[in-house]
Amino acid sequence: MSGLQRFALALVIIGAINWGLIGFFQFDLVAAIFGGQDTALARIVYGLVGLSGLYCLTLLFKPSEELSREGHTEHNRV
Repeated sequence: MSGLQRFALALVIIGAINWGLIGFFQFDLVAAIFGGQDTALARIVYGLVGLSGLYCLTLLFKPSEELSREGHTEHNRV
């Protein structure tokens, strides 16, 4: 998995946690950190999470052999 894929996946996980907090507790963590939903920073974070989700769709369509081969070669680099 490339660095960009890991970064995108991390943002998607952050977004999922935020949506879980909104759904269960009506608490928007991103808005709380950045001063509200309408602030520029919060909108940037929301936008990056959305773009990351779209980018992570490519992982669904990547052949499983290619994913396992990537993981194997990265493991050898460490």
